[in-house]
Formats: sequence, structure tokens, C-alpha cells
Amino acid sequence: MKTLAVFALVCAMMALVRAAEAASEKDLAETKSHVVKRSVYCPGGWTSINGRCFYFNPTPMRWARAERNCYSMGGHLASVSNTMELLEIEKMTMTATHRMKLAWVGGSELHTVNVWTWSDGTPFSYTDWCGGEPNQRGVQRCIQINYSAEKCWDNMHCSLKLPSVCVKRS
Repeated sequence: MKTLAVFALVCAMMALVRAAEAASEKDLAETKSHVVKRSVYCPGGWTSINGRCFYFNPTPMRWARAERNCYSMGGHLASVSNTMELLEIEKMTMTATHRMKLAWVGGSELHTVNVWTWSDGTPFSYTDWCGGEPNQRGVQRCIQINYSAEKCWDNMHCSLKLPSVCVKRS
């Protein structure tokens, strides 16, 4: 009888050990999947787009002041990497009347004429210029978005006061 009781206890302990190991493996698998599925954390008022945080500032400022303002919040004026990002940024600039506002992004040719760069250092590989843009009417070295009915990009005088879009890493 004692042998049967010891055998039952050993079997029960083995079952518990296997259950604990299975639970541990499941927890590990869930932890791994949680890391993969983790969303980008953006501070309040910022919007997560394509792994970065974007912020629309409706206060009109000159381009350089807008860049300093973004920098004070830990970012730069926004760079735009693809059409999906641009569409999401455009949504951010819509007013209560559903009209998109002209806004500064971080593109400029301030360092070298005809060489466009992003203020956050992102490679300048995507564009959405309006037809005939960028042009060199006067000194138009900064990019405004939502220009004309096509909602495309226009190079403009950096001294113009516009709302702006900032970007930062999460």
C-alpha cells in the first residue's frame, strides 16, 4: 500500500513539474510576442505614424522658429518618408472645418541651394512637389505642405508664418 501511495505522489509531482514547465514556456512565448507587437509610445498630443511620433502645432511661426520649437520638445520639423506618412500628416493638419492648413515640414535648402535636406537628418528620398516646384522665385528655401487644390509641396519663403508639424523618435 505504501508503494502505491509513493508511486501516486511521484506521478503527481511529475505532472506538476511538466505543467509548470509548460506554463513557463507559454509565459516566455507571450513575452516574446508582446515585444514584437509592442506599439510605439508617443507622449500626449503626439500621434504615432510609422514608428515615429508626430505633432501638429497650429500656431503660425517662421520656419526657423518652428524648428526651434520642435527641438525644444525633443524633435525636429517633420521629415516625410513615404505617401502613407504624408497622408497621415495631412490628416493632422485638418481644421474643424475640414480644410487642410498649409504647414511647415522640415525640408529646406538652407545649407546648399538646390540640395534639399530634412532638418532631422533623414535622407531626402521621397517628395510630393506640386507641378513646377521647387521653383526659385525669390528665395524660397523651405517646404510647405497642403499647397493648392492638389495638397502637394511648395517651396516658400522661410519667413512666412505657418503652422508646423514636428517629429521625434519614441
